[in-house]
Amino acid sequence: MTIPKRILGRTGQEVAILGLGGEGVLRTFGHDKEAYALVNRALDLGVTYCESARAYSGSESYYGKALKERRKDIFLTSKSHARDKAGAQAHLHETLANMRTDHLDLWQVHDVREEAEIGEIFGPRGAIEAFVEARQQGKTRFIGVTGHHDPSIIRKCIERFDFDTVLMPVNPGEPQHKSFLSGVLPLAREKNMGVIGMKVYFRGFATKLPGYTGMEPFLRFALSQPITNVVIGCDDIAHLEENAAFVRAFEPMTSGEQQRLIDDTAPFARQLMYYKP
Repeated sequence: MTIPKRILGRTGQEVAILGLGGEGVLRTFGHDKEAYALVNRALDLGVTYCESARAYSGSESYYGKALKERRKDIFLTSKSHARDKAGAQAHLHETLANMRTDHLDLWQVHDVREEAEIGEIFGPRGAIEAFVEARQQGKTRFIGVTGHHDPSIIRKCIERFDFDTVLMPVNPGEPQHKSFLSGVLPLAREKNMGVIGMKVYFRGFATKLPGYTGMEPFLRFALSQPITNVVIGCDDIAHLEENAAFVRAFEPMTSGEQQRLIDDTAPFARQLMYYKP
């Protein structure tokens, strides 16, 4: 069985519903052997969406060392947390060098949290100018935005600029507090954006929910929403293969199943979403 695929919104690109995130073992330094094996195993399993960020330790470099001739087979993405044009341009230069490629398929404005950042990003000499120039120069094909703190901030971003994609939390705790599912997803869908889910497992602490010992219900919940795919950082190949098995066997949750998971999560949602070990 192969991993199912969906269209990434207005990009028109078909990607696997499971993406490899830049967290887990990829957000480290000095684990080249493990990272190399993980990236290539992901591609062998049918993962076609690979994600990183300039802020993710050695993640970009791990990809660059692992992909080689397989670069052409994947949809490669990274992010910049710079808010000014010069900073974003510098990040892109580093990203392309680290990933050993001449272009990204998707370059994303990373983790927008506050009103002041919106002013910087979209103001004179703001980061968005670098993103637009990069697209014009063929250094990225598409432009996205990401956020996991305040849906109202991300909504304002996608109202101000025609982003191709949005990366946002998608889990059953979302409806309880500052919900991206109600505050961002409808507008993203209206604009035909590709919607990429993250924090599917509440940063790995979903199993702290009483009565739930496995992760699969949370992944099923996420992929039952009208999104394109989810990105999950993996600690090792066993973790990767478990997620691949989940998505190969994926069947959408009924509305009743979704509501039960939301209700079961509600008393613990805030703790799970903001858990810090």
